[in-house]
Amino acid sequence: MTGLHTAEEPDEGSAEEPDEGSAEEPAEHRRFACYLQALEAVAEADEVDLVAAVLRDQDTTMADSAVGRHLDRRAADLLTGPAFTAWARTMTGVIADRDFLTLRLREWTLLRTIALGKPWAAEDLTSASDWFQRMATTLQVVASPEALRLLAERGRTRRVRNAASRQLQHRDQPS
Repeated sequence: MTGLHTAEEPDEGSAEEPDEGSAEEPAEHRRFACYLQALEAVAEADEVDLVAAVLRDQDTTMADSAVGRHLDRRAADLLTGPAFTAWARTMTGVIADRDFLTLRLREWTLLRTIALGKPWAAEDLTSASDWFQRMATTLQVVASPEALRLLAERGRTRRVRNAASRQLQHRDQPS
C-alpha cells in the first residue's frame, strides 16, 4: 500500500481530550484530509491501490468525495495528453460500482472528446450534468464553437447559457 494512515482516536481519559467548549474534529473529517493528502502525493504506480483503499472506507459519501476530487485533478492534468485514455480505462475498473464517480469520469472523457475536436453528439451535451455544462463553458481548452453555440441555446441553466454566450462573444472579438 502507499502508507495511508488515519489518526487514531485518543484513549478515554487521555491528556489529549478536547478543551471544554470546543468540539473535536470528527474522525471522517480527519480521514478525508488524510485521503486528499495521500491522493495528491500518490505515485502513478500506486494510484489504483490507493483509490481502491479509499473507496473501501465505511463512509461511502466521504470516500466518493475524496476520490471525486482526485479524479477531477488528475483528469484536468491529463485531459489533452496521450496518457488520459489509459488512465481513464484503469480508473473505470476501480470505480465501476460508484455511480457518481462513473458519471464524472464519463463526463471528463466527453470534455476530452470536445477539446480534441473529435465527434460528439448534441444530446450528450444537453443531457449532461450541470457540472459538465459549466466546465464545458469555462475550460479554455474545451472552447469548441459548436459546443458553445449549443450550450448557449440549450444549456440547462441560465448560468450555462450566459457563460457560453459570453465565451462566444469573447471569441468573436478581434484581438
